Amino acid sequence: MKSIIVPTDFSPVSLNAMHYAVNLALAVDASVLLLHVYEMPLSYNNSDIPLPLMDIGELEEINKKRIDELKEQVQKEYPEKLNITAEVKLGVLLDELKTICSATHPFAIVMGTKGAGLVERLLVGSSTLSVIRHISTPVLVIPPDAVFKTIQRIGFACDFQKVEDSTPVSVIKEWVTAFNAGLSVLNVDKNKSNVRDTAEQSLLLYTLLEGLHPQYFYIDSPDVETGISTFAENNSLDLVIVIPRKHRLLDLLFQKSHTKELVFHSRIPILSVQEE
Repeated sequence: MKSIIVPTDFSPVSLNAMHYAVNLALAVDASVLLLHVYEMPLSYNNSDIPLPLMDIGELEEINKKRIDELKEQVQKEYPEKLNITAEVKLGVLLDELKTICSATHPFAIVMGTKGAGLVERLLVGSSTLSVIRHISTPVLVIPPDAVFKTIQRIGFACDFQKVEDSTPVSVIKEWVTAFNAGLSVLNVDKNKSNVRDTAEQSLLLYTLLEGLHPQYFYIDSPDVETGISTFAENNSLDLVIVIPRKHRLLDLLFQKSHTKELVFHSRIPILSVQEE
């Protein structure tokens, strides 16, 4: 059975991501793990020795109560058959996710992007970007106002460089097949450079994605983020797949000036997948 991990800090943006994840799980017949990872709050009290602000047992009890209440709430809101569990961990979110993913190989991790407040923007956003950069499991990033609907059209952002070595074929096929969705391959190249290489690489990609019958779109835009985001909105894409640290296109997407704009301001969920 597929599984979906939903890290939550109980903020509105993470709760919205949780609702999206639950509906996603029901659509693909997956189980859901609600995960809350907390760190012990410390005080230095004018010294170099950190001291806990509260008893660790008390803090664990508080967090366990919160996650259990959230689990019960979800079970009441979704009367459909839903396999949902909840865990509380003391530690660092990234480390705990690595451990769980290594043991369970989940279908996806589903996380929010940012909230309206400064604290949420810093904490939720930085946690999501850290997971994207360091976890091999697909990470589905949910914008604050995104609502789940049947995934009918999936976009894959591709720069047509070394596609055989980098394209996450298995993940693309798994998601497209799971929803019987249409696939659009998106390439942004404002200078229309390397036309010959692009043609050769697109042919290789066509072979890799054989059976999915993708459509190819070459987007003329001075800005990668704007080109992809505008195309996704105008063509009613339900999901966009991107690859972090992927050559020119994804380097641009995941730079500070582009990544946060794409991930944080688009209304369309983004699936971050590592290179194969």
